[in-house]
Amino acid sequence: MNDPDAARGPLVLLPSSAGAGPMRAVARRVGIALVLLLAVVAAVYVDRDGYRDSGGGTLSLLDAFYYATVTASTTGYGDITPVSDGARLVNIVFITPVRVLFLIVLVGTTLEVLAERTRQDWRRTRWRTRVRDHIVVAGYGTKGRSAIKTLLSTGVERASIVVVDPDPRVVAEASEAGFVGIVGDATRSSVLKQAAVERARWVVVASARDDTAVLITLTARQLNPAAGIQASVRESENVPLLRQSGADHVVTSSEAAGRLLGVSTVQPAVSEVIEDLLERGSGLDLAERDVRRDEVGGPIGAVREPAIALVRDGRMLPFDHAECEVLEPGDRLIVVRSTHRPRTDENDDVRPGHNS
Repeated sequence: MNDPDAARGPLVLLPSSAGAGPMRAVARRVGIALVLLLAVVAAVYVDRDGYRDSGGGTLSLLDAFYYATVTASTTGYGDITPVSDGARLVNIVFITPVRVLFLIVLVGTTLEVLAERTRQDWRRTRWRTRVRDHIVVAGYGTKGRSAIKTLLSTGVERASIVVVDPDPRVVAEASEAGFVGIVGDATRSSVLKQAAVERARWVVVASARDDTAVLITLTARQLNPAAGIQASVRESENVPLLRQSGADHVVTSSEAAGRLLGVSTVQPAVSEVIEDLLERGSGLDLAERDVRRDEVGGPIGAVREPAIALVRDGRMLPFDHAECEVLEPGDRLIVVRSTHRPRTDENDDVRPGHNS
């Protein structure tokens, strides 16, 4: 998915109801306008003897507020007027510039908010009409970042990755990295609709809590029955619940780390190889590819690259399984590649996002 908008700068899509950014801008500008208004009130009240009220009497503090308000808003009823030279000089050198600045602040705020809202709405609508077959990553923490890093190493384009996270600062960081960012809770269908999850090819659930992962998976599966959903949980006892919720594959993060610690204790070299395989591009890589025509009919042992498993009809078969003695069209191989050895066959490229 190539989106020209992505080339113009980071794209952060806020839910339609979100208006914290514009409202903060309005509040800041209103605060500036109030400060300017109070400055005019102070100037008028200090020199109140230099003003004449058509109603008679000396100007009170309320009269000073009244004069400042009608003057700054350019209403100017004329019932209170500067009559002394000092009061007129203050109007020339101070109150008139403040009046102009006051109007610029208010009008500028309105135009800025309207322009930003219009631009965001236009980019949101245009992006949603064009995006499809993308990858939605729910959660941009350690797991989400690592998953995206691996996806990028397999050739996935940055513009085809959509990050959903409730933290605006995290989403802004993801957007600066070149991904489409959406601020919101991924357990809510309205937020996932903002991510066009109904047209996504894959959904990666990388939340920090298992219960949140279940809710995200349920919502995503309801909106897109055909998408592949990869989820991560901390505890293995929640794996069946994730699968029942619609996840195609579930990774147990805490137990996987514990197993790796155990292996590193008794077999440190094996642990080093496993870590190398997990870190794509660092030395040894695991890759999934189609069986080539010249390999069909032969055993898995005859494959030029070290093949450790075969995927056939959605089943994963180890290299020593009896069915691996004859490779069939449509089979996919899990092979080990070395990044130090240049690839000579362009047809061996891994297809990112393939759902076996």
